[in-house]
Amino acid sequence: MVKRKIKMVGLDLDGTLLSDKKELRPYTRDVLTRAVEKGIVVLVATGRPWTGVPEELRSFPGMRYALTSNGARIIDRDAGKVIEEQLLLPDPGIRALKICGKYDTLKEIYFDGQGYAEADKMLHVEKYHKNPNMREYIRTTRIPVEDILGLAEKENRGMDKVQALFADMEERERAWEELEKEPDMELVGSLKYNIEINAKGVNKGTGLVRLGRLLGIPREEIMACGDGDNDTAMLREAGFGVAMANAEEQVKRAADYITSGNEEEGAARAIEKFVLTQ
Repeated sequence: MVKRKIKMVGLDLDGTLLSDKKELRPYTRDVLTRAVEKGIVVLVATGRPWTGVPEELRSFPGMRYALTSNGARIIDRDAGKVIEEQLLLPDPGIRALKICGKYDTLKEIYFDGQGYAEADKMLHVEKYHKNPNMREYIRTTRIPVEDILGLAEKENRGMDKVQALFADMEERERAWEELEKEPDMELVGSLKYNIEINAKGVNKGTGLVRLGRLLGIPREEIMACGDGDNDTAMLREAGFGVAMANAEEQVKRAADYITSGNEEEGAARAIEKFVLTQ
């Protein structure tokens, strides 16, 4: 394999950096610490809003930057500011909510790094989230609202992302076909039962490369690790893409290297192999 100099590492969370129980394990924590101490720019690159990132990672020493909501919001934690926003405009955001509203869904919108979800559907979150560990994540990080469409119309401003979780996979397929016809939306599904809607052209890959450019780090010196549909562009865009063993097939095809699974702390193993030894 070609020897490369890695100066930045972008890490997906669910199915990548975190265990199935949504925990950061000791070996992974140690590897992240050593990478930061080596001067590597290490950051989470997630579909989650900023408030949905585990507190341990939001406050992790030396992890200054975060790419959230699939690249819609890039945060400089230490400076306490958003350094770049690529928001979904009110009109397409509202259209997306209306389309998803035709189906049995739990709908969410993210404003300013905070997720809001439908209160009545959150009472039955197990119907929409197939993963029990994700249910607790939703319950503890989302602000419940009675009328999600009404909130979007009242705010009438750009949102980080819209998400819909589907009870029925055939309905998800029909909604995807409908949303795909819209010219100003970017669709991904990091889970097999969701649809995430960002502004057209917004994804983790373009966000990671833009942050690298701001920091003077070319794409060839960026490594990215991921497992889901919303990581495919990131692995393609980064100079060195690492897919998890548990990754979806299209993610593996986009990768330069396949590491072990998230339960085996494969992201940390890849960092140790390619970053800490350079």
